[in-house]
Amino acid sequence: MVNKHVQNQNQAPEVVRLVVPPRPVQHSDGGPLTLKERLKRCRPEMNADNLLLVLTILGVIVGIALGSVLRFANLGPTEKHLIQYPGEILMRMLKMMVLPLIVSSLISGLAQLDAKESGKMGSWALLYYFSTTMIAAIIGIVMVVSIRPGANTARDAAIQKGEEKEVSTLDAILDLIRNVFPDNLVQACFRNDETIYKIVPNKAYNASVNGSEPTIRVRSLILKDGMNVLGLITFSIGFGTILGAMGPEGQVMTNFFFVLNEIIMRFVKLIIWYSPIGIACLISGKILEVENIADTARMLGMYMVTVLCGLAFHAIIVLPGIYFAVTRKNPWTFFRGMLQAWVMALGTASSAATLPLTFRCLEENNNVDKRVTRFVLPIGATINMDGTALYEAVAAIFIAQLNRMELTWGQIITVSLTATAASVGAASVPSAGLVTMLLVLTSLGLPTSDVTYIVAVDWMLDRIRTSINVLGDAFGAGIVHHLCKADLDKIDEEVIKEIGEQALSPLSPMSPFDPFRRMSTHLEVNYEGAIERRRSVRRSLRRDHRSPQELRETQSRDLNGLAVNSYQPIPNSEEHSPAGDADTGI
Repeated sequence: MVNKHVQNQNQAPEVVRLVVPPRPVQHSDGGPLTLKERLKRCRPEMNADNLLLVLTILGVIVGIALGSVLRFANLGPTEKHLIQYPGEILMRMLKMMVLPLIVSSLISGLAQLDAKESGKMGSWALLYYFSTTMIAAIIGIVMVVSIRPGANTARDAAIQKGEEKEVSTLDAILDLIRNVFPDNLVQACFRNDETIYKIVPNKAYNASVNGSEPTIRVRSLILKDGMNVLGLITFSIGFGTILGAMGPEGQVMTNFFFVLNEIIMRFVKLIIWYSPIGIACLISGKILEVENIADTARMLGMYMVTVLCGLAFHAIIVLPGIYFAVTRKNPWTFFRGMLQAWVMALGTASSAATLPLTFRCLEENNNVDKRVTRFVLPIGATINMDGTALYEAVAAIFIAQLNRMELTWGQIITVSLTATAASVGAASVPSAGLVTMLLVLTSLGLPTSDVTYIVAVDWMLDRIRTSINVLGDAFGAGIVHHLCKADLDKIDEEVIKEIGEQALSPLSPMSPFDPFRRMSTHLEVNYEGAIERRRSVRRSLRRDHRSPQELRETQSRDLNGLAVNSYQPIPNSEEHSPAGDADTGI
């Protein structure tokens, strides 16, 4: 035994390798996964949004190919109508959702702003949101009026020469204000007011002059078919603001509109799944109707250039300029901290899907207070749509130019206001701008079927304008944090003072001078941290990027460091000896 022991000591120790068999992947109920389910887990990137994007692109390609081939078939009007019919059904379904969508989105979004509780933070956030959205709409109008992507100079000149129409700017502005405040809310759902001039005989003269009867122009107010979008938006904004100010008294009505908005959102998502078929039929039908394909392709190219130039100007000049003017900080450093969320917005085309990552970038990279981000970002994802407002303003005037329609100043003002308000009600889901686009077209009396022209390129522009929306939300949170930082610090000081007064009492259950209390608190924090680590995997699947380390640090700071570090320990206290701290591990 001794020789064997000595021999074992002289030999090199043998390396023992434990081979642990891989744990089979199982269901939550314990059963093994099938091959089909394993394949699904191997490609998690093919989610519903990406599948819808692929189908939409395929619909555009199929529509272009089908329309190009059928142009050589010399189809009659009936055949062309049947080809466009599925697209007509799509447009009717989208128009059906316009009214409930704008009302429920506006009311549910504004009801979250309680003026009594949010105070200064909510006021600054609303001012920033509506200001930047209006600026974006104005930039879009300036771009499209200057570049004129849908205009053909020769044809426009001929039409303008033959049509000398006198338009009163004063009447257009008065009609705009009149429609903002409708006298009948139900009637505003399908009609709006318009001033016209009628030629009537002048009864003041009984005899005709030179064989002709004298006439005069009389102003008359008529009801024109079409939804009064401005009136409905005004009512919804007022309703939502007052509802949010009521607090607990209006909670029942607030919950009703939240549920209604969720129902409409799900309804819209179902309709969007039908959109690839409708888009293919609409595009093929429009190709059959277009006389000159080359001119149309050139106009769409100029339209894309116009939108991209406007979005680039807003993202590079306007938003960083406002941030620097208010905070006096480097906006590009702030943008670098938001780069990950910006890239994700390009991929998902959804402000809501990017929201968890936006929280993380603002709080961890740019050090924005969580109270600001948790208040500002959810509201911003609903009502702050800078890119959408710019896009809708450009698209509406582009369609007006395609129809050889010269807009008056009153109509241009209507475009800016309607695009701003419609973007406020735009859902934070992919391609929601196409739905709210119908609001702007309806306010101008333009044919909604012409939205087909921009559908072919909307899948790409949708991602770019969504990234601008997310960037606008982020800059807004940074500005609100800068403006409200003094108030937030004051609240923190009051909380620390209140906790400290409670902790000074040795008999207080929150006293930090009790070693058993400190030990139990420390163990409780560690236990909560362990539980949080176990739950972090599940939470990551739901795109919640809050880390367990963040929770542990927050709890440790609040429970141990806040009161203990703010006050000196009692002299000659056994509980606060270095050995006592070492024993408790604090």
